[in-house]
Amino acid sequence: MMGDLLQFQEVKKYFPVKRSLVEGLFGVKPRHVRAVDGVTFGIQEGEVFVLVGESGSGKTTLGKLGLRVYVPTSGRVVFDGKAIAELKGDELKEFKRSSQMVYQDPVAALNPRVRVGDAVAEPLGFHGIGTKEEQREKAFKMMKRVGFDPPEEFYSRFPHELSGGQRQRVVIARALILGPKFVVADEPVAMLDVSIRAQILKLLFDLKKEMSLTLLIITHDIAIAKYFADHVGIMYLGQLVERAERGEMFRNPMHPYTKALFSSVPIPDPEANKKRMIIKGEIPSAITPPQGCRFHPRCPFVFDRCRTEEPALVRRSEGHLVSCHLYDEAGREAEKAAA
Repeated sequence: MMGDLLQFQEVKKYFPVKRSLVEGLFGVKPRHVRAVDGVTFGIQEGEVFVLVGESGSGKTTLGKLGLRVYVPTSGRVVFDGKAIAELKGDELKEFKRSSQMVYQDPVAALNPRVRVGDAVAEPLGFHGIGTKEEQREKAFKMMKRVGFDPPEEFYSRFPHELSGGQRQRVVIARALILGPKFVVADEPVAMLDVSIRAQILKLLFDLKKEMSLTLLIITHDIAIAKYFADHVGIMYLGQLVERAERGEMFRNPMHPYTKALFSSVPIPDPEANKKRMIIKGEIPSAITPPQGCRFHPRCPFVFDRCRTEEPALVRRSEGHLVSCHLYDEAGREAEKAAA
């Protein structure tokens, strides 16, 4: 992972489950939600890394670990060569300035009592950058860059006076006003109308090029990965199950879960839709994940080894990593038998 701006090194994040009074009295062992459970990968400087998976797969938790919103239960998150959990004082403040987040829900992300221009300028005040007048001027420029023209017309409005797309532009402006190096965009268009999504995505990627940003995009939308990613990662139940360069991932998806995700996208061909790979059931509990491969209860290619032995994330071709027993020597024979 040489040259990576951000590295996740065997990162785990467990959240304790609150015990009931009766469980406490009877000494029931504490339980934990294994939101992220042993993830290792790197994001290269200047690239767009898209992380895809179902709700509950741990994508957002991983993104927040990359920003030190959460501290890992174990493992390390390394940014620009430094373990972020160990940063203090000025180094921590510089890291916070260099890494920002675009949240999924702009309504929840914005204070309804704060005018949108002041919300955009707020990070400058927190970091002590410029005078009030200079902060206001920078906010005007950033608001204009994200599509508010003239910005003076919108600066004094409250969030409820804006449309959903405009609120998301405010969130993007606030995240980028400090000139960060790294941005996590958590489902950045999930709350928007379909007609607005393309505009916001285009804005985000134009700004990425203009400001030389490194982007981690968290999404369940396969199309975002297909058209915008440099590398794609697939998460399932707290673990990274496949990682590859975009073209390779869509030419040759290997993990059964990845194949099922790609197959779930409808296409205008009735015959092809009949052959779609549909996975059954719900994602299991992250409190008590299945033994062996975590996908095995829903996998159409499951065999005995999958139920007892957890597969490692292994390089199967140049730059393509996958954790699946089907691609081991014994697994290939099982795959033939299953076929």
